[in-house]
Amino acid sequence: MPSVEILTLFPRMVAAPLEESILGKAREKGLLRVQVTDIREFAGGKHRVTDDVPYGGGAGMVMKPEPLVAAIEAARTRAPSARVVLMSPQGARFDQAKAVEFSRHDSLVLVCGRYEGVDERVLGWVDEELSLGDFVLTGGEVAALAVVDAVARLLPGVLGNELSAQSESFTGEGLLEGPQYTRPPEFRGLKVPDVLLSGDHARIARWRKEQALSRTRERRPDLLGQQKA
Repeated sequence: MPSVEILTLFPRMVAAPLEESILGKAREKGLLRVQVTDIREFAGGKHRVTDDVPYGGGAGMVMKPEPLVAAIEAARTRAPSARVVLMSPQGARFDQAKAVEFSRHDSLVLVCGRYEGVDERVLGWVDEELSLGDFVLTGGEVAALAVVDAVARLLPGVLGNELSAQSESFTGEGLLEGPQYTRPPEFRGLKVPDVLLSGDHARIARWRKEQALSRTRERRPDLLGQQKA
C-alpha cells in the first residue's frame, strides 16, 4: 500500500481535505495511507519554537533546522525508502509525469515549507524540491495536498473507472482533454454535438482527438512540442 507522510506546522490545514471525496474513500478502502505529522512535536523548549529571524537581516522568519530535520529523520525511520520532497516555490514544477513517477514509489514524505522558507542546511536531508508553479503560497500545505490528490488518482482502484486517469489532460499523448458533455442533449438552446450521439465509436474517437488537438493548440501550444513521436 503506498504511504505518504506530510510534515507541517499546521496539521488541520491538510487533515480535513484528506477525509473528503476520492482521497477519503481511498483511505477508507486501504488503497492509500496518509499520515500528518506536526513539526512542532520535534521542537524543544517550553514554547516549541520552529522559526527564527534570518541571519543578515531581512523580512519574515525562517524555519529552524533542528525540529525540521528531526521530523524528517523520524519519518525516514518509519519509511527508510521514502523519497523526501520539500514543497517550495524554488523547486522544479510539478506535472503529470512527476505524479506518475511518485505513484510508483512505496512511500513519500512531503515537507511543507513556511514563512520565508527553510534554513538552507535542511536541504541536505531532502531528495528534491517541488513547486506548483511560478507563484508563492503562504505555505506548502496546499501544494502537498495537490501532490497527494494527483498521485492518489493514479493508484489502482482509487477511481471508479480505471480509464478515467488515462484519458485526462496531460496523459497519453500529452494533450489537453477535449470538451465533455452529459444529459440533457439540449440546454438553453445549446446542443450536444451530433457525433457524440451517433453511437459510432470510431468516429467519436477521431472527433475527440481532433478536439484535443484544437484545444491544446488554442490554450497550451507549448504542449504540442512536447508530444511523443
